[in-house]
Amino acid sequence: MNNKESISHVTPGKYQESKFEKIHSVVFESASVASKVVAKEIADSIKEKKNKPFVLGLATGSSPIGVYKELVRIHKKEGLSFKNVITFNLDEYYQISRDDNKSYYSFMHRHLFSHIDIPKENINIPDGEISEDKIQDYCVKYEDKIKRYGGIDFQLLGIGRTAHIGFNEPGSNINSETRLIALDEITREDASSEFNGLDFVPKKAITMGISTILKSKRIVLLAWGYKKSNIIAETIEGEVSTTAPATFLQNHSNTTFVLDKESSADLIKFKTPWLVKDINWNDNKKKKAIIWLSKLVKKPVLKLTQRDYKENGLANLVDSEFNVYDLNIWMFNELQKTITGWPGGKPKHDDTNRPERALPSRKRIIIFSPHPDDDVISMGGTYARLIDQGHDVHVAYQTSGNIAVSNEDAEKFIEVMYSFISSPDVKKVLKSVKNELGKKKIGDADSENIMKLKGLIRKSECIAAANYLKLPEKNLHFLNLPFYETGYIKKNDPTYKDIKIVSSLIESIKPHQIYAAGDLADPHGTHRICLDIIFDSLKELKNKKFMKDCWLWLYRGAWQEWEIEEIDMAIPMSPAQVIQKRNSILCHQTQKDKVMFQGNDEREFWLRAEERNNNTANLYNKLGLAEYQAIEAFKRFYY
Repeated sequence: MNNKESISHVTPGKYQESKFEKIHSVVFESASVASKVVAKEIADSIKEKKNKPFVLGLATGSSPIGVYKELVRIHKKEGLSFKNVITFNLDEYYQISRDDNKSYYSFMHRHLFSHIDIPKENINIPDGEISEDKIQDYCVKYEDKIKRYGGIDFQLLGIGRTAHIGFNEPGSNINSETRLIALDEITREDASSEFNGLDFVPKKAITMGISTILKSKRIVLLAWGYKKSNIIAETIEGEVSTTAPATFLQNHSNTTFVLDKESSADLIKFKTPWLVKDINWNDNKKKKAIIWLSKLVKKPVLKLTQRDYKENGLANLVDSEFNVYDLNIWMFNELQKTITGWPGGKPKHDDTNRPERALPSRKRIIIFSPHPDDDVISMGGTYARLIDQGHDVHVAYQTSGNIAVSNEDAEKFIEVMYSFISSPDVKKVLKSVKNELGKKKIGDADSENIMKLKGLIRKSECIAAANYLKLPEKNLHFLNLPFYETGYIKKNDPTYKDIKIVSSLIESIKPHQIYAAGDLADPHGTHRICLDIIFDSLKELKNKKFMKDCWLWLYRGAWQEWEIEEIDMAIPMSPAQVIQKRNSILCHQTQKDKVMFQGNDEREFWLRAEERNNNTANLYNKLGLAEYQAIEAFKRFYY
């Protein structure tokens, strides 16, 4: 993995680590670095054409946003001109107005076209408003226009969980061209948050076909985050199949997949590199291999034999270690050392083999929560234990979470307040806000008053959870970071103002521990943005004296847990503590039952969290450790 690595094409199979791979891929440390490299290739390709037309195929969704941002920067700062660029977008929802802020027409102008010098007549985006009786003829003309320009010089792609490219859903044929297509339900679920619910997501779209895409001279596919890791591995290493349309890219001679660490994690060369080639073993690789082997043969670590190692591709490990018994003991001890009932450190005890320091015995702690309920969902048991063990715990809610309160819930709160309050002036305000809610249409931004009301609802739920866990209200910090306060699902880019709010809080508390959400699924998602703001704040503060004693612990969200080999601290919970955590989550009543942005997981948040924590405990037990009801896991981040 090299941040300076180019994405120039390499024939699959040329290197031993690629022998399982049928599509060339390049992996970067982060999506932001990768996006800049891709943007540079596009910019260089445009320049090479000089005054001749350069035909650029474009994608939408969160994956290419960083590329577009960098292209805009190159245009403004380095003088890159788009006057000779002809663009063709892959797809558009049907039926949707181009003025709808959820249309891909709006997306492209918002992120790219409004900021560069491309002539309007050079922009081609499928028309989502064309009448159905004219669709076929329209699609033929769109296809013919691409052919008249000599085909696409550079095609940028993303990939969906159904392995769709463009909107070529499972079942799409390799010979397909531009057409109207029915969207898969999984694709619609993934888009539901953009449309304020699944019921409002279009059921059809116009898309370029597989054949059209494969005729491109150069193809670069972008994928970020662990949610894409399974489909990336299937596409790169699996067989070509109409059930996974992206696999057709195996037939293209100049395609590169540009990935980050999370999206590439399931590739064999990263997941089980010892099956690809002999490797030099370090402690992390040994942990990964032994845990993998234990799961594979369904034996606790201490029962693994030399035969288990040698029959499953790990001869190189046992040959280098000689003594399997000592290797197993080492692994068992490494796992055992992560487990502690003292997340803030155990006072007056030797901390040599403990994940946290014994001193100071009473630590100042900040738990950063991107949304108003991530603290209890992701680490409610640890949160409670830190309070019970006498630490000075502070919780910082980075965003108001107002967008996740439904209009119906907001109206219920207004009714309660209206009945309770006697002041005519206050009642007048409440009535005005209720009228605003009644006039709102799907997709309309929340007004300032509605945002304030919904934010106060989420705030009251945070206070209820803190009261339940016996944390003083004065230790709650509602940061309301400005990037989030748009009234729309789409947020603004964070600015220095966001960073300053977070750094000022850290400096005022001077914590010994910081807990933060390490959910890296989406580089443009709220969790990732909030984490990056924390990282930027810590960089700003790194020379402060108190920072030498400040450790950063990352937790995962409700959907995902750290891999066992990544866990540095595991906090076990008893059955009573699991119920305590559940009750703290249930204090967030607006996020119960009918959740605004449920995603593809229909379980309630408390159940998702509980099952995740139970699964972690079960895995530790299967590896040979003690049996616990549940475990919350953390990874230490060295900044």
